[in-house]
Amino acid sequence: MDFNISKIPQKELVKGIKGRYIHTENTTIGFIDIEKGAILPAHSHFHEQTTQIISGKLEMTIDGITKILEPGTITIIPSNIVHSAIAITKCVLTDTFYPIREDYK
Repeated sequence: MDFNISKIPQKELVKGIKGRYIHTENTTIGFIDIEKGAILPAHSHFHEQTTQIISGKLEMTIDGITKILEPGTITIIPSNIVHSAIAITKCVLTDTFYPIREDYK
């Protein structure tokens, strides 16, 4: 099965953060656009998550540790760990979740 990412409808997660999602049998993959200054509030979920920065700079706090993520960086967010983010610049990233994010369907 093939997808054209640009043709997948965007969902606004919070103000300034929009994603396009595909779902496999076991995972959800998100293609995320974040406006400069957008804030992802602290939250957690039972899904394991990886975040790969494609472009931009993202300040991310995971389990109380804050880091600046830049292109080429991939970070792992374990299940049920509190995390948040602030876009230092406009960002493009790819999130992968296991298991599927039913709430993103």
